[in-house]
Amino acid sequence: MSGVFNIVSLLILCSCIGLICCVRYTPDWASLDSRPLPSWYDEAKIGIIIHWGVFSVPAFANEWFWYDWKTSKYPSVINFMNQNYRPGFTYADFAPEFTAEFYNPDEWTDIFSAAGAKYVILTSKHHEGFTNWPSNVSWNWNSMDVGPKRDLVGELAVAVRKKPGLHFGLYHSLFEFYNPLYLNDEANGYRTQDFVRNKAMPEMYELVNTYKPEVIWSDGDWMVPDTYWNSTEFIAWLYNESPVKDTVLVNDRWGNSTRCVHGGYWTCHDKYNPGVLQKHKWENAMTLDRGSWGYRRNSPLSNYLTIDELIETIASTVSCGGNVLVNIGPTKDGRVIPIFEERLRQMGQWLDVNGEAIYATKPWTHQNDTITSGVWYTSKKTVNGTDVYAIVLDWPKNNELTLGSPDVTADTVVHLVGYSGELSWMRGAKSGVVVQIPDIPFNKMPCQWGWVFKFSNLQF
Repeated sequence: MSGVFNIVSLLILCSCIGLICCVRYTPDWASLDSRPLPSWYDEAKIGIIIHWGVFSVPAFANEWFWYDWKTSKYPSVINFMNQNYRPGFTYADFAPEFTAEFYNPDEWTDIFSAAGAKYVILTSKHHEGFTNWPSNVSWNWNSMDVGPKRDLVGELAVAVRKKPGLHFGLYHSLFEFYNPLYLNDEANGYRTQDFVRNKAMPEMYELVNTYKPEVIWSDGDWMVPDTYWNSTEFIAWLYNESPVKDTVLVNDRWGNSTRCVHGGYWTCHDKYNPGVLQKHKWENAMTLDRGSWGYRRNSPLSNYLTIDELIETIASTVSCGGNVLVNIGPTKDGRVIPIFEERLRQMGQWLDVNGEAIYATKPWTHQNDTITSGVWYTSKKTVNGTDVYAIVLDWPKNNELTLGSPDVTADTVVHLVGYSGELSWMRGAKSGVVVQIPDIPFNKMPCQWGWVFKFSNLQF
């Protein structure tokens, strides 16, 4: 009898804590793909990713600077090096200039928290191979041995965890442009795995055991199958044995046939924003600088997203079931430049007012309105039913908002989020609703961009 009781108790416990603890996953995609996502991720909606490394020193072209230079396919990069650096200068010579003297993880985290982000992902290693932590398998090509002489990953992990409700994750590139072990495996047609066994996978285990990230954002996977990377073996360990096994999640970049097919959530490709509802949880990883993930010293103002464009990205992504991962690139000395800080703080100001239409929401039966363009819907269950949010990107002409998708009832109530009082409405000529907005003084407007109208007691 006691044995039966213990089994039942264990099942109840597993159900209560949400997932995962009682299932042992095997190293194959059928098993790994069956694992539910930790609930915190879908509720979070907004994350920030940080591209930072030796490429932040030249801060020209993009984070693929080394590759662009050495392949000689990009004349602008070749000319930049010829005009500004001595003959014989190597990419490794940039590393001592990656100084990070102004890097203050607490200040960064204050910005990220003010931005309304719920998770932060730092580049632990990009395709250049330089590790932003003192890796045991990256001798003299890491942030403790050369350059900052600091554990950049560890310092940010500590700062992020000081903020309640903010989760810490790590980006990691599986491959490296010019690592001799990788190039040898490539020359062998990937029949050998010396790079994977001696570099890529030891790094991954080291990162998880040392820093306990709740997101592993894998990249650099696309040349070869997941079997070369031993991806399923690593993820099975992550889900079964790792110190973050109950809260961690991964993306879909684990081999050349896994994107948008396998993994915890899908990124598919950079800046993925399909504009229609997806059946699987996904993420839109996008950049504030349209042309680069890393910092560029010569990027003009026109290359940065406006706050209106950022809010449109948030609305369209969340409406279709995705999370938004907003990228910034700090400088070589560790500063978040003012244009990035301004955009992030503006995003936070908007979310302070309208976050109830974003955080912990679900897609509604409609994503776009059937009559008025520039409207995206989200929804949230309440004790009294379901509230529907219409995120309106352009202020309605003549203070009348005409919507075709909401099916109103006599009990329907409409609010402009952040403004006190109910709004008047009437049924549309054939269907839908026309919301009548009072003249609102400028200093009483709840926000300057992307207004949210909340509908309660609609007909379903």
